[in-house]
Amino acid sequence: MTGNAFQESEERQILRQEVAKLASTFGREYISKKIEAGEKTTELWEAIGKAGYLGVNLPEEYGGGGGGIGDVAAVCEELAAAGCPLLLMVVSPAICGSVIARFGSEEQKRKWLPGICDGSSTMAFAITEPDAGTNSHNITTTARRDGDEWVLKGQKIFISGVDEADNVLVVSRTEDAKTGKLKPCLFVVPTDSKGFSYTHIPMEFGAPELQFQVFIDDVRLPADALVGDEDAGLIQLFAGLNPERIMAASFSTGLGRFALERTVSYVKQREVFGAPIATHQAIAHPLAEVKIEIEMSRLMTQKAAALYDAGDDMGAGEAANMAKYAAAEAACHAADVAVQSHGGMGMTKEYAVANVLMAARVGRIAPVSREMVLNFVGMHSLGLPKSY
Repeated sequence: MTGNAFQESEERQILRQEVAKLASTFGREYISKKIEAGEKTTELWEAIGKAGYLGVNLPEEYGGGGGGIGDVAAVCEELAAAGCPLLLMVVSPAICGSVIARFGSEEQKRKWLPGICDGSSTMAFAITEPDAGTNSHNITTTARRDGDEWVLKGQKIFISGVDEADNVLVVSRTEDAKTGKLKPCLFVVPTDSKGFSYTHIPMEFGAPELQFQVFIDDVRLPADALVGDEDAGLIQLFAGLNPERIMAASFSTGLGRFALERTVSYVKQREVFGAPIATHQAIAHPLAEVKIEIEMSRLMTQKAAALYDAGDDMGAGEAANMAKYAAAEAACHAADVAVQSHGGMGMTKEYAVANVLMAARVGRIAPVSREMVLNFVGMHSLGLPKSY
């Protein structure tokens, strides 16, 4: 940060500018074409990796930029604001990369981080199960020892991008810990492992990244597939979940900015009753409200990132949840105002704001529902009795 605590450092501002410049060479039209063709955004992913932006938060000795979660969140936001969000940025460098960088062995870091940084290898993240979504303490995917190996068994659902990932960071519990409080253990599972399979879950909204149900049937893994300590508990998991919420907030903020910028441009040009519709307060005021909400969510996201990078996990957890909540609400409002301001044109592919409605709505559900954020704030921030 500079001397002004409310202004990002010059380095991060330059990072934003360069990412925005690169993203503009692709834009929303590129993403739309990929969605319609059922293709991956490989060219964009490789370009971001080649420029060094994918691993900007990871240590330099493993190919990263040596920055913090706030830097990779800025990359995520600028991509989304340019109309080409990359969901796997939330997963591969931010969640998986952060966990491995913090808790992985030296050998694990050298094995997995360089590919995550340059984009040549992607790692998915698997925590949600058919019977353990919000109630993650009910995870039943188990790991048991068998000699020098681990054997994993379980199911996961709504796992993003498994089809384009080389590995998946799987959250499980040890066999002797099926009941009681969750003490997660994390394993890197190659997607070509025997016993590992997945099926596509069709979704209503369009996105290049697909969702899958994953089946883990007695997958055998070497001892070094375990990341960190099997008895370390939740601290290892939240090393990934706090960045996940920060990145989700940045993703939503970027979507909101995209919708707002498209709409501001449109209402300045569209004329009704002899004047641009932007002259009417019924149009201008909702857009002004959206602008305020986006700026507030950006500030909270930057606070969460700063706390995480400073090592304040509890403070970062509170701020990250608040940021995720605020950004999702701002994005949903922005998308709704965008469509309404465009009128009938708002539902056309040409103006590219209707799909933001569905994409932004996901932010209210994933990676943690708005209701659970409110539960967290009620219990931890306000000291209210636990409701579940």
